[in-house]
Amino acid sequence: MKLLKILFIAASVLTAGIAYAEKVTIAAAADLKFAMDDIVASFKKGNPSDEIEVIYGSSGKFHTQIQQGAPYDLYFSADIGFPRELAKTGFAASEAKPYAFGRIVLWSTTSDASKMTLASLADPKITRIAIANPKHAPYGKRAVEALQAAGVWQKVEAKLVYGENIAHTAQFVQTGNAQVGIIALALAVSPELASKGGYWLIPDTLHEPLEQGFIITKRAAGNVLARQFADYMGSKSVRAVMTRYGFILPGEITHR
Repeated sequence: MKLLKILFIAASVLTAGIAYAEKVTIAAAADLKFAMDDIVASFKKGNPSDEIEVIYGSSGKFHTQIQQGAPYDLYFSADIGFPRELAKTGFAASEAKPYAFGRIVLWSTTSDASKMTLASLADPKITRIAIANPKHAPYGKRAVEALQAAGVWQKVEAKLVYGENIAHTAQFVQTGNAQVGIIALALAVSPELASKGGYWLIPDTLHEPLEQGFIITKRAAGNVLARQFADYMGSKSVRAVMTRYGFILPGEITHR
């Protein structure tokens, strides 16, 4: 009888653990790859039974997919305009909340990019330059703006190769399919990429701000874990991670 009672209690505990375990699926801009991995790992220390899946990609493509019913609970975009539009059109369960401003850099594994400028890209020896596709990737749009503002667009346009997102753009450079790339500072300072090449920070006066933001999607309106993670994004530990990866936090943006 005692054995049955013990088994019943054990089963109840296990069942309770399963019942309260939750899951969220996050669609995140590719520039967040390393920062978000660290943030999720930190969050899970306090929520070990919950499951968080992060899918990285292009902000613009995620924007379209959410409108088509993609099963994402949180959406982190490199351009806050995308989640703001979703909030206005009924696809969000929260307002769009800014979480950072991104920066773009020149990065190379074969040349010392720290000694380069955008004018360096006009050099005939440089024949392939990687940027994210400006049609749907915010970092690609800002890269085009910077090249135009620097007066080198006409000299480099024919050299451009386009990544699907900013992480894919960095891969072009890593694999030798491009000699240099315009990528996110957040990727360039990551241990994985910092060990392979230096970077030159592109002045933010050459492009519109890369204000980034996130929403809880409509499908996650009743998801407690999604709310908890959204709240966690404002914590000191998350702010420390974002700063470490070169992001400028809301309220810290300097005058242009």
